[in-house]
Amino acid sequence: MTPLAPHLTAFLRHRLAVERGASPHTCDSYAYAFLLLLDFAGKKLRTAPSRLHLEQLDSPLILAFLEHLEHERGNSAGSRNARLAAIRSFFRFVEHRVPSALEQVRQILAIPAKKTDSRLVHHLARDPMQALLDAPVPTTRAGIRDRAMLHLAVAAGLRVSELVGLRLDELSFGPRAVVRVRGKGRRERVLPLWKETSAALRAWLAVRGDCRAPELFLNARCGAMTRWGFAYVLHKHTAAATARCPLLAAKHVSPHVLRHSCAMNILQATHDLRKVALWLGHAGIETTEVYTRADPTEKLETLDAASAPALRRGRFNVPDKLIAALRAPADPEHYGKSSERPRR
Repeated sequence: MTPLAPHLTAFLRHRLAVERGASPHTCDSYAYAFLLLLDFAGKKLRTAPSRLHLEQLDSPLILAFLEHLEHERGNSAGSRNARLAAIRSFFRFVEHRVPSALEQVRQILAIPAKKTDSRLVHHLARDPMQALLDAPVPTTRAGIRDRAMLHLAVAAGLRVSELVGLRLDELSFGPRAVVRVRGKGRRERVLPLWKETSAALRAWLAVRGDCRAPELFLNARCGAMTRWGFAYVLHKHTAAATARCPLLAAKHVSPHVLRHSCAMNILQATHDLRKVALWLGHAGIETTEVYTRADPTEKLETLDAASAPALRRGRFNVPDKLIAALRAPADPEHYGKSSERPRR
């Protein structure tokens, strides 16, 4: 029997973080997936997670765990697939370290992912977006910070991890204000900024103070702003903006909705998917194509360019009410108890 703990520790601390250079968010996500798996396996096998063996994590147990995620924890198919992806990655790592587990690994890698619904992306139109950007009151330090964060998130289309991870040295106000973003997959990109966004950032830097943290945006304790901190800020200002723009009441505004809103704005302005992909930092244009399904502009251009088939001419004649009544099926109660129609 092969102890599980040494291989799992090597996978999370060395394989992911060092060899693959995965982001802290990816490492946390994988660690949480195994936290759920080991808790489930420990209860099912009635043993402490630290005493589990690799051979005990066979395909029937993994399938039972995936069923547990969906039916007992209420996870979506997408969340189920994300946990399965972490498990597959670990067993591909184990495949070369424990040759005796080759057949077990192949059975687990053969577990298919579930198909998920491909829904339209949610985004904000211009008026709701402007109401949200106007919600922070720029007369306090927190209001100035929140206004700068929201403007930068919308203008640059940043992921929340990219936004809270920005450092002071990655912002430049040279001939043109630009920001250098460290994106997903360790891909960097440089984005120019609007004058309004640059002004909001300058105002924040003027009141930021001499905190030692290298991050651009700080919380009230002069520590780095977190993902959950920004989500709280966004929720607070969304509630305030709803009073000015009631359309926001029907929207679930998350940090990623701001990124989608930026993408839709660029697509409608340029009609160029390649520029949207470059702006958002997508590895391939296939990921960006999801925005074309939510944007009706190109479909309207197609509708205008194509010729519609002709309709056959005709006019509807209202039937005579008496003739219609005579043609209707007879009602037995109308003629009495007998169900037979009167003879002609």
